[in-house]
Parts: sequence; structure tokens; C-alpha cells
Amino acid sequence: MAMTIHVDIVSAEGAIHSGLAEMVYAPAVMGEVGIAPRHTPLVTRLQPGEVRIDEGGGKEMQHFYVSGGMLEVQPHVVTILADTAIRAHDLDEAAALEAKRRAEDALAGQVADFEYAKAQAELAEAAAQLRAIEKLRKMKG
Repeated sequence: MAMTIHVDIVSAEGAIHSGLAEMVYAPAVMGEVGIAPRHTPLVTRLQPGEVRIDEGGGKEMQHFYVSGGMLEVQPHVVTILADTAIRAHDLDEAAALEAKRRAEDALAGQVADFEYAKAQAELAEAAAQLRAIEKLRKMKG
């Protein structure tokens, strides 16, 4: 049997995932990280993007969208504390496209630095959701 690591994904709404995996991929601020069992301890911020969990054993990889948060890695446990976490197949493409359009409009007509920063964050989040939807669509097709 292959070595596994326990993975918990938690958001403000509650636990999204808890289980064993052979490999975890997450969008850290310094780039995507791959985490295997017995990984060196690590704590880093997450940027909006896709978390992938490979349970091994020929099972289909699980995909989640996170809007940011923190990643904590211990040798036998990975904990993702996300601002927002959604199973990729539950993402709403129409809502993400609308959020992207609103953020782009806000960027075009920005008045204050705060509004500009907020619009940039919303645009990054919507774009990350759309990328996750597109990856899931390619895998199914």
C-alpha cells in the first residue's frame, strides 16, 4: 500500500474535505506546491486557485477552488484554511463570468486606491474560478 497523508480543507462555512491522499497540489503565493507524505513542515499563504487531491489507487483526482487562505503542512497532515472553498464541480460559471465583468468595470472606473485594490482582488478570484472550471471541463472532454 502506498504512503498517504491526511488532508483537511476547511472554510468559514465549514469542513469541505477530510481524507487520505497520496499527493496534494495547492496554489501557494510563491507558486504551485506539491505535497507528498512526510513532507517537510511548511506554512504559507494561498492565492486564489485550484487545490488538487490525488487519493491514488486509480481514483479520479479531486478538485477544489480556494479563494485564498493558509496552508499548513506537517509530515502526516495537510490543513488548508481557506477564505472560501468550493468543490470544483459546484462552481457556477455564469456567476464567475459576471463577477469578472463587474471587477473589470470597477477597475476601468476606479476612484480610490481601496476600490482599485478590491476590484483587483475580485478579478483575480473570478479568473481563478474560471481557470478551475476550464481545467475540469478539459478533463471530462
